[in-house]
Amino acid sequence: MPQLLEFGLDTFGDVTSAPGEDAVALLPHAQVIRNVIDEAVLADDAGIDFFGVGEHHRADFAVSAPEIVLAAIAGRTRRIHLGTAVTVLSSDDPIRLFQRFATLDAASSGRAEVILGRGSFTESFPLFGYDLSQYEELFEDKLDLFAALIRQDTVTWQGKTRPPLVAQRVFPQVEGGPLKTWIGVGGSPDSVVRAAKYDLPLMLAIIGGDPRRFEPYVDLSKRAHAHFGTPVQPIGVHSPGYVADTDAQAREELWPSYKLMRDRIGKERGWKPMQRAEFDSEADQGSLYVGSPDTVARRIAATVKALGLSRFQLKYSAGPLPHEKLMRSIELYGRKVIPRVREILEGAE
Repeated sequence: MPQLLEFGLDTFGDVTSAPGEDAVALLPHAQVIRNVIDEAVLADDAGIDFFGVGEHHRADFAVSAPEIVLAAIAGRTRRIHLGTAVTVLSSDDPIRLFQRFATLDAASSGRAEVILGRGSFTESFPLFGYDLSQYEELFEDKLDLFAALIRQDTVTWQGKTRPPLVAQRVFPQVEGGPLKTWIGVGGSPDSVVRAAKYDLPLMLAIIGGDPRRFEPYVDLSKRAHAHFGTPVQPIGVHSPGYVADTDAQAREELWPSYKLMRDRIGKERGWKPMQRAEFDSEADQGSLYVGSPDTVARRIAATVKALGLSRFQLKYSAGPLPHEKLMRSIELYGRKVIPRVREILEGAE
């Protein structure tokens, strides 16, 4: 077992259904945001290490400004680390982004993290006036600047997508050292190498298929760090899941909401509607961690061991799945799944 194995939760702020109603009776965005804050408070109380909030700019997700939500969470929690899942760096300003997270870090007494990515949705590009034809160029340029900012030196920098900086300092500075910054990767080898180039930890978004298929990316990360002469950085995994008291209960409660979310996104991307057999296959041997605490713990432990992870983050929300069920899943994850994973891994050594 990795010496510093951490466990996290992620949410995209999925718009959930009202208590006791069917999946089409959705809560307003404001209530969803308040519920996400309550979910994070429970995660802190249950001993979970990290809570991540995604950034989206569409009707089915409530959170477009995760740093504000995280700041509210910081005021009601004591120890849990707080970050994004992910920040869409390509359509943001690296300097303002750094300032927002440096401020969050101060307000939370050093608990802020950021996971940078290009995002799997592109709504932020037209919204903020960016051209999708610059999808790669924007991310590479802005990541280069952000990597310079987190070193907290006087910055002299020149890129392609914004005016240069000359002997510029950016405030506030992060009190306890460099802001913890991950690179979120969905399956691009170039992104794995890029994370090693900037000497940053890697967060693998594994949302389907056998997680062991990402073993070559772990190996590539190690080889890339050796090439750049930098020590190997932590590797984490973000995957969907849901915990209930029994395997059957977990699958029956998750399936309708998971299918609704998957089919809604799939319709935009040309995917076929999800069938129950596909869902069950993912739950049996793929990257959907759904079941009783023991079942979910065993599957997480297998992934941690296979990929040598330093962190596992469970994306616990799924479409309109109600807040009350999410709260129960969080409690089981923190109080039963995490201790059981540690027990399994320690017994395997």
